[in-house]
Amino acid sequence: MTEVNGSTSKIYLEVVEKLRNMIEKDGLNPGDKIPSERELSERLSVGRSSVREALRALELLGLIETRRGEGTFIKDFQEHKLVELLGTFFLQNTKVKKDLAETKQLLELDCIQIILLQASSESLDSFAKWAEQGNFDDQSYFGKLLEVNPNKLLERMWSIVNTYAQAAQVEFIQADLQAYIDLALALRQRQKAQTEQIYRERIRQGVSIKLT
Repeated sequence: MTEVNGSTSKIYLEVVEKLRNMIEKDGLNPGDKIPSERELSERLSVGRSSVREALRALELLGLIETRRGEGTFIKDFQEHKLVELLGTFFLQNTKVKKDLAETKQLLELDCIQIILLQASSESLDSFAKWAEQGNFDDQSYFGKLLEVNPNKLLERMWSIVNTYAQAAQVEFIQADLQAYIDLALALRQRQKAQTEQIYRERIRQGVSIKLT
């Protein structure tokens, strides 16, 4: 099921776009330092939390890098061309948005399979207890789930795809809280068929995509 949602991630996208425009306007080159989080917040007229989220996304995409004690610097745009991709391709192409949703689901399913086979009983028990508290949304739940998975490359891949999905305004519809808890409990019991059923039929029922 696909729904059109015009309000999701609006602030996030505006900040990313403003940052992109600022970098181009100021003529910043690879190796140049960008303003601090506080300065960006004032200059772009947005909250510091929104600036922080946008900077984190750009860093995950390889556009900027943070050097401890020095600040945040531009990486090699000529090599990656990701700013242009974000502005003209990923944020506008409906097919790519659907591909992002599909790729994110495939990575999450792979994560579940690896957890069933390789995760320690202690980590599964800890995750189930955390889930039972119910203090999460879809994003934070799967972020936590990926941490339980022993394959850190898969975790990194999911994080990058998730960042692209956020930038492209692709969000999965929030499922009933109990479905997430039941998935965590099924994982703890290593019930393969049940975990896949809960994931496919109760959690990933639909995706919200803003069509342009």
